[in-house]
Amino acid sequence: MEEKLSEVNSMSQMNKKDVLNALERIAVYLEIKGENAFRVSAYRKAAQALERDERPLSEIEDPSKLKGIGKGTAGIINDLLEEGETSLLKELEKEIPDGLLPLLKLPGLGGKKIGKLYQQLEVTDAGTLRKACEAGQVQELDGFGKKTEQKILEALEELGKRPDRLALAQVLPAAFDLRQRLASIDEIERFELAGSFRRGRETVKDLDFIISTEDPKTVGKRLVSMDHITEIIGHGDTKVSLELQYGDIIVPVDFRMVKDESFATTLHHFTGSKDHNVLMRQLAKERDEKISEYGVEEDTGTEHHFSTEEEFFAHFGLPYIPPELREGMDELERYDEKYELIEQDDIRADLHMHTTWSDGAQSIKEMVNVCRDKGYDYMAITDHSEYLKVANGLTAERLKRQHEEIRELNESMKDFTIFTGVEMDILPDGTLDYPDEVLKEVDFVIASIHSSFQQSERKIMDRLENACRNPHVAMIAHPTGRLIGRRKGYPVDMERLLEVAKETGTILELNANPHRLDLSAEWLKKAQDKGVKLSINTDAHRFDMLDYMTLGIKTGRRGWLKQETVVNTWPADRFKKLIWKNR
Repeated sequence: MEEKLSEVNSMSQMNKKDVLNALERIAVYLEIKGENAFRVSAYRKAAQALERDERPLSEIEDPSKLKGIGKGTAGIINDLLEEGETSLLKELEKEIPDGLLPLLKLPGLGGKKIGKLYQQLEVTDAGTLRKACEAGQVQELDGFGKKTEQKILEALEELGKRPDRLALAQVLPAAFDLRQRLASIDEIERFELAGSFRRGRETVKDLDFIISTEDPKTVGKRLVSMDHITEIIGHGDTKVSLELQYGDIIVPVDFRMVKDESFATTLHHFTGSKDHNVLMRQLAKERDEKISEYGVEEDTGTEHHFSTEEEFFAHFGLPYIPPELREGMDELERYDEKYELIEQDDIRADLHMHTTWSDGAQSIKEMVNVCRDKGYDYMAITDHSEYLKVANGLTAERLKRQHEEIRELNESMKDFTIFTGVEMDILPDGTLDYPDEVLKEVDFVIASIHSSFQQSERKIMDRLENACRNPHVAMIAHPTGRLIGRRKGYPVDMERLLEVAKETGTILELNANPHRLDLSAEWLKKAQDKGVKLSINTDAHRFDMLDYMTLGIKTGRRGWLKQETVVNTWPADRFKKLIWKNR
């Protein structure tokens, strides 16, 4: 899975998002330094001017010609584009302590306030900020006060807690990096990432690598000499346990080294789940056999080894049970080779993505080229609607112009279709961001909630039902609004939403972004059982996010999704008939 993910962007050239982020970092650093407000504002205005321009950076020859960008900031932008860096940002990064930027995550602390803490109290990180708060120094600063000081202390307490489990998004950089490192070690014959990660769980306690090697001593030495290690928990003959840091995330990792003859059974054992392993042990017991992580032993003492997990399952008269289904429920009885569990290769389209027209990093044409390279037959461009101004949402007039560009691109291609689309906000009062006169011209209308999460379940459901009952709305995106490990989302009566979606023929989305994975596997299974149509999409804002489809597929498999249930596995003509059926 993770070898297809480019969580660490493999492209060296900066895209529009990268440049916008760099300009904002410069502005924040200047604020922390206490620089002139006009100078700080210049970088933010430049970022806003770039974001408002619908073109990709490759089509903007001279940034200084855009309103809001002066020659000085244009020079910085050109440096970023040509070199991938700028001397100003490098100098600021050297001047400002590394520990200050993470403080931006604390509620109520922006660059200006962090600057005061830095300049007046010599705060350089979370530890020195805590000491200043405990000494009552922060409340004495202009613009803070006693309540603010207390809130900062409470936030620091939460910030310092290490969660029991990490969201999938938090461990992807580690998984991606470690796979590359293990692949470069000659003494390793083969390896696989097991555990919750392999089963596609939304969160993991740690990463478990199973390694086949005849030289565990040398492999162990190489493992404990890797980059990113913050602590060596254990270094034995067959197991190495480390803690590694990626960004501000500490990821625990276990490496288990076995002989190749035991690789398949060890991989099965540590993939789990525990409940699945119990089912397998019970099955073995009925045959007078015993399963261990090293093989399968008969009462006579004969031990069986297997080169693959397929052989392991076949020994018990079972088909290969996909890792995503190994939860100790009814997988041994329910799953067989005839079950059409969705596969990565079944996907023919991605139906939720953003471009430089709103808050995306790439142009429509650039996103089209990547989708075609992935072997897709069609796609939908779904930039944000007008209400979401923070994401440079499209007015009706801009939406119309965008769709003209899409039609021109469609005319230039015979083997690929771009559906016009929009991700339209369901407003707090339950109305939709565009009138029907606008929506009737759009192929694929996504409705989603981005505001007023604190509303009651009844009000939220009124908003979702109103969207479902509009004949122009094809799909509800990220239906619960959750961000794993960061927010629970808004209150949704999911049973009711499934009923309404079935009644109205509205598609529900499985958003493949690892921060979301919304809907969860539990609700996907129930949706399929009720006959609700589903779609797996990446909600991509950059090239590399299109790779999140792999994670969405794993979550879909955890929900036992069949190909037929997922509409973006259908041919383009069939999909087109579906979205225009009731209009």
